[in-house]
Amino acid sequence: MEDLYLHKEVTDKYSLRGRVFNKIREDILSGVYQENEELKENTIGAELGVSRTPVREALRQLELEGLVTIIPNKGAYVTGITSKDIQDIFIIRSYLEGLCAKWACEHITQAQIEALDEILYLSEFHAKKNHYDQLVELDNKFHDLIYKASGSKILDHVLSDFHHYVERVRKVTLSRPSRAAKSREEHAAILDAIIKRDGELAEALAHEHIINTIKNISEQGL
Repeated sequence: MEDLYLHKEVTDKYSLRGRVFNKIREDILSGVYQENEELKENTIGAELGVSRTPVREALRQLELEGLVTIIPNKGAYVTGITSKDIQDIFIIRSYLEGLCAKWACEHITQAQIEALDEILYLSEFHAKKNHYDQLVELDNKFHDLIYKASGSKILDHVLSDFHHYVERVRKVTLSRPSRAAKSREEHAAILDAIIKRDGELAEALAHEHIINTIKNISEQGL
């Protein structure tokens, strides 16, 4: 069953439909397409060098994710991510990230611990240089590694999607030096708890980390 699941995951990611889907989703989440903008199959197909079929299939899949609304006999329109969606995602993440850190205490490898420790070192270096793009990338890597260390492909998949959905907001929050420094401290505390195999503490710290991000978002009026 696991092999079938992994095979499907790879097929979806690298198939023509998967590539088209990922490109359109990325453009919606990054703001290339604005809310209520029409997504024309012919135009997108021409831009991506594909026929209308994979575009149509991708739009249907994006409708299931709530990013697109398809109106019969009219077309497909961007729904996007609302402010409420962002709040909901972070609140849900706060609980799932806690569970993820707790499970990581049971399954993390030494290689993953060393990789996380290196990320913390690089984060401190780039924070001093005000390299905010690198900080966002390192933040992604830190969370991705924790997801994988949980030993749950389901949790990894769900949290990776949530993380990706709010990336624009995260870029803004991490561009604040005070939040960037605090985020690194929180990451270090989470990793320390995981290394000590203290599941309850790791869960609490990971939950608090996301709650602090929510507070930071509210302070900035995002």
